[in-house]
Amino acid sequence: MVVLVTGGARSGKSAFAEKYAALRADRGTYVATAQALDDGMRERIALHRSQRERTGFRWETLEEPNDLAGALDRLKAEPVVLVDCLTLWLTNVLLEREEDEAAARERTMRRIDELQAALAGYPGNVILVTNEVGDGIVPEYPLGRLYRDLAGIMNQRIAAVSEEVFLVTAGIPVELRQIAFRWPGADVKP
Repeated sequence: MVVLVTGGARSGKSAFAEKYAALRADRGTYVATAQALDDGMRERIALHRSQRERTGFRWETLEEPNDLAGALDRLKAEPVVLVDCLTLWLTNVLLEREEDEAAARERTMRRIDELQAALAGYPGNVILVTNEVGDGIVPEYPLGRLYRDLAGIMNQRIAAVSEEVFLVTAGIPVELRQIAFRWPGADVKP
């Protein structure tokens, strides 16, 4: 089962995803996409680790900032996999190499396609955390606008292959598929 958990910054997405993983299995693999490139990110990573340890759930952590499709392929036998977070992964992929905007967009879209394909055929339980970055202001710079657009596209693509999609706001999770508008005569996911 593929589950997508989305929401704004500090909305409670990760905490919800971790608790939800514990409903699916008694242990799991936590795929961390963050890179400790500065003090702020190192503190954030340490906070997330300590929060996971306090829950008592048995996590094996795999740090994978770039190759999520490959990581999922290697983790097919795990009882539950939690990926936190897709928007950090998108940043890593987008900034992987210096190139013009069109080339970066094309390369990043290929990686999103690879991830979507890996998830569409995923045999186990995987929970993915992402951010709704398009709910804020329009970024001033072209790279920021490209990132925002790609994040929206990525979230739609991953939601399309997810059996459940949760929006977490103020720590309250809402399952969106249950309340989604149903097109008359349509019995397929949009």
